[in-house]
Amino acid sequence: MNSQYRTYRVATDFGYKVDSSIPVVGYTEMVTNEMCISHSHPRGQLIYATRGVMNVVVGNNIWVVNPLQGLWLPGGVEHQVTFQKDVNYYSVFIDPSAMEGLPENSFSFDIPMFLKQLVFKIISFGTSGNLTDSQRRIIAVFLDELALIMPSATFLPTTNDERLQKVVELLMSDVSSKQTIDYYAELSFMSSRTLSRLFIKELGMNFSDWRTRMKLLEAIKRLGEKQSIKEIALDLGYETASAFIFMFKKHLGTTPSNYILEDENESDKMIA
Repeated sequence: MNSQYRTYRVATDFGYKVDSSIPVVGYTEMVTNEMCISHSHPRGQLIYATRGVMNVVVGNNIWVVNPLQGLWLPGGVEHQVTFQKDVNYYSVFIDPSAMEGLPENSFSFDIPMFLKQLVFKIISFGTSGNLTDSQRRIIAVFLDELALIMPSATFLPTTNDERLQKVVELLMSDVSSKQTIDYYAELSFMSSRTLSRLFIKELGMNFSDWRTRMKLLEAIKRLGEKQSIKEIALDLGYETASAFIFMFKKHLGTTPSNYILEDENESDKMIA
């Protein structure tokens, strides 16, 4: 485990309590530089943060979750969460008895304002399980809304294939690299064609698209850390900020500066 992170366990305890009389239970806390080591629990889980950035690893996928997104985890899914710097963390755990109709796969999603407000309301109920009829109706609406969420494309697939894993690790260790696929193929003692086929087979996208996705997620993380757009662009290997902005807008439909404003506006609404 990365030594810069402390081990975080508190909220995970709620995931193990199986009790149909408490269909959902919410929890919130400010978490700083901590890692929730790989684990699973019977309850499904919605993860969200009004401030800060989380890295979530599920199997061979990595998500960077910022305040504009939530992450959905069905019950029984092995996952690891890293809280980078200060994260205002919110979580709702769903009992197995209430999971019918909810998504069966893990994914990040653009979280609607209404769903956020339902999360905050559920957290205000406390954890004792003494629910009123009104509170149970709110929970029912929350579950209906949760059933409607759709995946976003902001995840990074990884692999257990040893040949490809080496290349992936090299790319992730140097996000500014401009080396071609030929360079990495030679380092891995395989042909460019073989490496290209491995990317498609194992990661579901070609070399160029995977590297762009990696840079995009790194950009989201750094934006969440309030780094400047120019600094991010140069660190990611772009010659100019405008080239970086073009890439960002092409994939997310908005510029990095507007992305930051949306993030801050959402956070301000939560505080108001």
